[in-house]
Amino acid sequence: MAHSDMPPTRHWEFSVDIEQIGWLTIDVKDSSVNVLSREVIAELETVMTHIEALAKGGEIVGVVLQSGKPGFVAGADITEFDTMSDPAVLPEALARTHKVFQRIEDIAVPFVVGIGGFCVGGGLELALACHYRIAVDDDATKIGFPEVNLGIFPGFGGTGRSIRQAGPIDAMQLMLTGKILRAREAKAFNLVDKLVRHADQLRWEGRKAVLDKKASEPAPFTKRAMAFGPVRGRIAEKMREETGKKVRKDHYPAPYALIDLFEKYGDDPRAMMTHEADGFVPLMASPTAQNLRRVFFLSESLKKLGIKGKDKPKFTRVHVVGAGVMGGDIAAWCAYRGMLVTLQDMDMERINPALERAKKLFKKRLKTKQAVDAAMARLEPDVEGRGIARCDVLIEAVVEKLEVKQEIFTKAEPIMKPGAIMATNTSSIELERIAETLQNPGRLIGLHFFNPVAQLPLVEVIRSQLNDEQAIRLGASFVLAIGKSPVVVKSAPGFLVNRALMPYMLEAIDRVEKGESPEQLDAAAVAFGMPMGPIELMDMVGLDVGAFVARELGQKVAQDSQFAKLIAAGKLGRKTGQGFYKWEDGKAQKQKPPAHGNLPGLGRDLVQPLVDTAEVIVAEGVVESADMADIGMILGTGFAPFLGGPLKARQDGRA
Repeated sequence: MAHSDMPPTRHWEFSVDIEQIGWLTIDVKDSSVNVLSREVIAELETVMTHIEALAKGGEIVGVVLQSGKPGFVAGADITEFDTMSDPAVLPEALARTHKVFQRIEDIAVPFVVGIGGFCVGGGLELALACHYRIAVDDDATKIGFPEVNLGIFPGFGGTGRSIRQAGPIDAMQLMLTGKILRAREAKAFNLVDKLVRHADQLRWEGRKAVLDKKASEPAPFTKRAMAFGPVRGRIAEKMREETGKKVRKDHYPAPYALIDLFEKYGDDPRAMMTHEADGFVPLMASPTAQNLRRVFFLSESLKKLGIKGKDKPKFTRVHVVGAGVMGGDIAAWCAYRGMLVTLQDMDMERINPALERAKKLFKKRLKTKQAVDAAMARLEPDVEGRGIARCDVLIEAVVEKLEVKQEIFTKAEPIMKPGAIMATNTSSIELERIAETLQNPGRLIGLHFFNPVAQLPLVEVIRSQLNDEQAIRLGASFVLAIGKSPVVVKSAPGFLVNRALMPYMLEAIDRVEKGESPEQLDAAAVAFGMPMGPIELMDMVGLDVGAFVARELGQKVAQDSQFAKLIAAGKLGRKTGQGFYKWEDGKAQKQKPPAHGNLPGLGRDLVQPLVDTAEVIVAEGVVESADMADIGMILGTGFAPFLGGPLKARQDGRA
């Protein structure tokens, strides 16, 4: 039969069964996930030539596309993006992918795809070119367009095809936000046609869909009508307005370029696909996209800090000492991530507020009452500290007093399991001082979380002079197990993030003391690219905490300053409802800032102390490299990702 004539391919397998259904499997070699590299796309062209010949000769009744890995396709191959961003190379590569996806869409026999696991970016664009989509309805299935996080938008026809399937409002929201959907949500958006409960049902349902000649219906006319006539211009304007609340065009041009494309061609999906490259090509080579790619690779490199393979540790039980905001939220996060957590403090009165906050987190993050109840059951109050003997990880998060911390670890050491992690969440005290009273001082590491724990991805893994490599890698493994990003930092006052932040915040406060407007300074920092300004940040952290860390770092807080007076009056920021700002419903109440001729320039001046200090931290070897300082500051403070971090920004002359 002719179907044995297909040239050999590395990444695709194709066979025809007795019912004349073609089974096409993507299984990218030497990669843990399927990605659409140029080689993979070139091979797909070969495969499609073969499939088209079989369809024309009546030798197949349809095709089912499936994955040979647990996930479907995790998008284009980002490792190729730097070479691909060349405007001399990119248009041809995009046109080639568009063409082969169009051949899938145009083939005369049913072309069905089975989706499980990741189906994002270019993977979703490939799926949308197929005639009918079946997805596994479980937590592992993730469907969406995260391209905006890399400073671009979908470039393989996904703009027009998603608008055709989901309608302009839903499709644009998906592309503009980078939101990832579960299978059920994707079906509600009409991006998926059928759900199955288990991955092993995909093959059977794929077969049925081919034999029944199933084809996906586009979005109903009522939805698509939102892209017609003058309505489209008004919707585009509204989208610009909403996007402007989150990001500035000069920082993140991609969403604005996508809205421009939609405004011109949104009523014609084919025209939108044809003109994708007009906006996509310049974005790919932009400094924003280059820096966001760098941030992506640096974030991925942090995953290698943990212990892999057969020695990969399992973390089941966590014991947290200290049920204050920090300890309580660390405990809640670990329970949310599926671990059994015991939370210790002096009495239930201190533990109860932490349990209430945990319940709020679970209700916000988990979809069902059953899941919330299960998470609450994993979080157990433990006044007596019975959990210490059973835990895999002990985290101390009590007040910043050396003697209190020493006492906790001295009592815990004899009863802890031999391989368990012993960690402190101290923000400023050197580990060597805390470990002085221990039999095995090399066992104590630092795991420094940031507030709010649920939102900030960074955990500084603090290495003392007494730790060996294994203790640090074990700590990094735990951080990864709870879905956070570890950056290894030497034990030195303030570590990385607090040490770099403090001079920046204190300098801004000094400007307020001299009469400058706090609102104007905060607006300037945001105009530069920070997620919030330094005065609002100090209020968020707590003025008392800020002053304590400042003293630990040897910085003065003058007694007669407004800063000291606010602390003396108990006006500590957000937690007391008043600091430099008045706080209502968790929001700072700000006056309109006075006008300023160059807010981004003022913002750049404001962040100078942060950039200077980050440079010193690297020179002192507190972190391994400028790369680690950059990713640590981005993940720990939200420092302008589009600039690539403080030291990359300085290198580029932008800070």
